[in-house]
Parts: sequence; C-alpha cells; structure tokens
Amino acid sequence: MQQENEESAHIKASTDLAVLPTNNTEYGTKDYWQKRYAQEADSSFDWFKTYKDLHQLFSKYIAGKGARILMLGCGNSTLSEDMYSAGYQNIVNVDYSDVVIECMRQRTRHMDKMTWEVMDVREMHLDDGSIDVAVDKGTLDALLCDKGNVWEPSAELCENVRREVNEVDRVLAPGGRFIWITFGQPHFHMRHLQRDSWDVAVERLNDGGFEYFFYVMSKRV
Repeated sequence: MQQENEESAHIKASTDLAVLPTNNTEYGTKDYWQKRYAQEADSSFDWFKTYKDLHQLFSKYIAGKGARILMLGCGNSTLSEDMYSAGYQNIVNVDYSDVVIECMRQRTRHMDKMTWEVMDVREMHLDDGSIDVAVDKGTLDALLCDKGNVWEPSAELCENVRREVNEVDRVLAPGGRFIWITFGQPHFHMRHLQRDSWDVAVERLNDGGFEYFFYVMSKRV
C-alpha cells in the first residue's frame, strides 16, 4: 500500500516496518497513531494511491480549484501538499492525532492557505453544509479493521463507521461530494455508505496488481 510520492520527493517516505501494528485492529485506535506519528516525525506515508494517480479523477469530481476541501484523517500523507501545489489551496486537514497535526503544520508552514486541526472525524467541529468536497484515503479503512467476519462486522465497527459517514453528510454542502479511496470492495462496504441524502458512484482503478476503488457520494441539491 505504501508508495513514494514523486510530487513531494523532498519528503522521505516511511519504510520502517517497526511502525506496523501487531494486530490490524490497532489501526482503529488513537494510541497506535500517536506512537506511530512520533516515530515518523520526518517522513510521510501514503495509503493506496498518490495525487499523481488520482489527479484526473479529482479533476472530474471536484467542481473547481476554489472548492473547500476537507481531508479526513489526513495523517502525514503528501496528498494535501500535492493538491495545494496543483491549485487546490482551500483545504481543511483534520486528524485526531495532535502529534501529526503539529508535524504537518510545521512541514507546510509555507502553504498558509490551508489549515490543520486536531479533530475526530466522528465528531467534527465544523458547520453544517460548510464543505464542498470531503476526501478519505485510508481513514475509513482503519475504522473498518476488525477481528470478525467481514460479512458480519461488529456493532462497534458499524457504529464508528456510521458516525464518520454521518458527520461527512452533515458538513457537506448541497451538491458537494464525499470521495473515498480504498481497496474495499463494494459488496462489503456499500451498506456503510448508503444515505437518503446522496447518490453513490464507484470508479475502479487497476495498476496491474491491486484493484482500488474510488467511491463518490454526491449530495443532492
């Protein structure tokens, strides 16, 4: 899943296997990410695809470069920096790790039009209808890590996912879009995304190895 981002070649991509959890369920815990980001203070990690792989789809689904974009669980990914350099500069980056938010503020202090906020995606301090595009690249996947059967996820997992998706639904403006980049297949995950307020479309990306999915939830006007 890890890929070095060519657009941000000056930032070292993390290759330290010591940061990997002993159990995948740790991906859904704040404590794991606090410790990991402290170890990766001078590096980046990009789940799934980078801006280079996604820019055409972003151009297709983001109405304009002035859109107010919410980066959900931003982590230390280079995605926001690369989008900023491409002209998408009205970006609100949120993560519940104060460690990574402070690191990213310092790393991008020359990119002063985007903001970095300590915030849990399941309870965001943002106004209703204040976001044009919300992007999730790996955060929902972390919440979806479970010990159980993927066909019958636990009640706790479903509640955590429901809370994030409902919060995105709340902060999205009419006509706005929620974009989720993942390798999670639709037959497992559509149940978590369906809402009366939006329509769901899925694009597939295949790089000759893994198949990735680009889910787009378009809020009805």
